Amino acid sequence: MGKFILYQLFVRVMGERKWTPGGDYSTNGSGKFNDITSDYLKQLKKDLSLGAVWYTGILAHSTATSFEGFPADCPAIVKGKAGSPYAVRDYYDVAPELAVDTARRLDEFKALIQRTHDAGLKVVIDFIPNHVARSYHSTRNDFTQANFFPLDGPLELPFNIAGRELYDEDPAMATGNDCFSRHPGITDWYDTIKLNYNYRMTWDKMLDILLYWAGMGVDGFRCDMVELVTAEFFEWAIANVRKEYPGTFFIAEVYDKKNYIKYADAGFDYLYDKTGFYDALKAISANREPAYWLTDEWQFLGGLQPRMLNFLENHDEQRIASDYFLGDARKAFAPLAVSMLFNQAPFMIYCGQEYGERGMASEGFSGQDGRTSIFDYCTLTWRDNPPALREELHERYCELTSLAVSDIFAKGGTYDLMYANPTSDHFDAQRIFTFMRGYKGRLALVAANFSDSRKQIKISIPKDAYDYFGVERVPEFEEPLILEPFDYIVLLAE
Repeated sequence: MGKFILYQLFVRVMGERKWTPGGDYSTNGSGKFNDITSDYLKQLKKDLSLGAVWYTGILAHSTATSFEGFPADCPAIVKGKAGSPYAVRDYYDVAPELAVDTARRLDEFKALIQRTHDAGLKVVIDFIPNHVARSYHSTRNDFTQANFFPLDGPLELPFNIAGRELYDEDPAMATGNDCFSRHPGITDWYDTIKLNYNYRMTWDKMLDILLYWAGMGVDGFRCDMVELVTAEFFEWAIANVRKEYPGTFFIAEVYDKKNYIKYADAGFDYLYDKTGFYDALKAISANREPAYWLTDEWQFLGGLQPRMLNFLENHDEQRIASDYFLGDARKAFAPLAVSMLFNQAPFMIYCGQEYGERGMASEGFSGQDGRTSIFDYCTLTWRDNPPALREELHERYCELTSLAVSDIFAKGGTYDLMYANPTSDHFDAQRIFTFMRGYKGRLALVAANFSDSRKQIKISIPKDAYDYFGVERVPEFEEPLILEPFDYIVLLAE
């Protein structure tokens, strides 16, 4: 697909509803597939230059809520009233809470796939290969005890979980986060069971799941916690999916940078750059690290750069505007410009980010942690932001995404100018990051200010930079520039 903008949309939080912290489904309700209308998708694509939508929380998962034909789980093995969408209860079904008519939930999801395609967007859903809910059951292709890691003796849930005595599991199964003890702790993924890939039938069952959803029209899979699953499985599964559905693409949630090459070689099209650009930009934005640190990050990636997925928010990370990150969504303009424009890597936006969602509500199970809860029935709070702020943020996101998918940024080369601009009286390498992009004779200069003060800078551009792009010198690029706090400048030259 090349460079594109991916929008992560957590369906459960869609819609505008009144809700109570810790409230159940009957009190707080849930977002629905039908909330995602054709008009909404078309506007989203137009505004943010989207290429794909990642629908998060689609698969049927463990929940404390009872629906017709879908009984509630024991509360002791459910995190929150809604439950984690990563504790999958049936790989072949969708969450009933997301449907208006729960009996027709798969039909409603198929209709959403069609609306998304009609809007010119690709559909991405989660593939969660490492673990399932403790209550997992499927009438289509169920697991047996051999697909898990049975332990010696009954499960003993953490002592501070209410109702722990109501749940019985004997033998206990190892948890999704590789806790091979029948006494998981409160921070373990005690609501999940780890799958065993030492058995070939596990491989076959998981491939069948991928083919099922690809056959329904899903274009891509965001694969959860891939480092907990052998890379050989993905190499085999991805190749087999593409035999039947050649255009299917795969995104790996991978954290250790040393594993990037291994999972890229396994066939993944894109990989999270969490411990690379994300961690670096977060630290630089918070003034914990110098701006020039980014040079080391991209040099580490080398030729993998176009295959990374850049982001500043997702469901696991704290919201930019939260008190735990920057406290103000406008302070993200500098890191946004670098993350979106530095290379050919795609960029991901998390729902509400473009309006300054703060994630500072105390939704229930998750508490106040600067994130949008994945365990509770709640909604986004960005509508509480002043209209002028929402408009300013949305306008800037639209501006940046439009630039990001234009040829010069989507297809062009990159020249890092930091080595030619050490700290001096006209350049602050601690807080300024600058680079050039070029494509077919066109050039762009980007400078980002990570400081809280206005900066007047003069960028030195070596002859080698112009030679690299095969163009003549651009005098305007070497004139003094004014950079506002936490902001960026993009200069374009033919």
